[in-house]
Amino acid sequence: MAMPMSEVTENLVLAGEGKTKRPQSQMVVLGIMAGALIAAGAMASSVAMHAISNAGLARLTAGLVFPIGFVLMVLFGGELFTGDCLMVIGALKHRYRAIRMISVLCLVFVSNLLGGILFAGLVALSGQFGIGNGAVGAFTIKLALSKASLPFMSALVSGILCIFFVCIGVVMAGLSKEISGKILASYLPIFAFVVGGFEHCVANMYYIPAGIFAAKNPSFVEVAVTKYGIRADQLQALNWKNFFLTNELPVTIGNVIGGMLLIGVVLFFLYGKEVRPAEDMTGKEK
Repeated sequence: MAMPMSEVTENLVLAGEGKTKRPQSQMVVLGIMAGALIAAGAMASSVAMHAISNAGLARLTAGLVFPIGFVLMVLFGGELFTGDCLMVIGALKHRYRAIRMISVLCLVFVSNLLGGILFAGLVALSGQFGIGNGAVGAFTIKLALSKASLPFMSALVSGILCIFFVCIGVVMAGLSKEISGKILASYLPIFAFVVGGFEHCVANMYYIPAGIFAAKNPSFVEVAVTKYGIRADQLQALNWKNFFLTNELPVTIGNVIGGMLLIGVVLFFLYGKEVRPAEDMTGKEK
């Protein structure tokens, strides 16, 4: 049986309160785990789609596989930066201060980043990129390069569209009390965003670092040049500076705008009156 949306909204606010009070060490571990689990879904989808030449079929395959990481993260209880953007509801209800929300978001973002990069590094060391005589490594380079070369506005708007689905997935997972319901409810919106090809800042914490690591191997680069026609000068765009400035910055801005405004503020507008107000904060730190 599904919970009423007013109760789901209240639970999101309660969860936000819990995040502001939880020890930072635990938040870091949960953030790293969430980053690694999202990276696991990204890794699996890359392997699944690397040999599919039809763009529609490749995206469909990725859409079927990638959400596994998100579902595992939801069930595990990891801290995901994009989902935590819904903390804006509690801030608007004055259940905790905006500065507390921002500090949680910053901590979780860095923790997700650590989880994604560490997972990408482990995958690179495992030799997985060598599957198919370097085909997986070449595809990883191609995918990362396409993300690191996006125009700023395209990346930002793609981030807004992506997080619309991701936050819907978080909310829908909260509707169900049963594990099976949580899995299905969170799976479908993530499937939609992946098929749509939109940009998710935490997923890109795996995709682009993995491409940077793969590009360190000349044999993978050779396959990428031969198979995808990537030029040497194009590979110069695949670096840490472009990862942060060309992709992560606009995508993160888009994710925050979409998560807070398209979902968080909308939930506050529709159900905020049914959420308990904060106690008198005079002289109290929330």
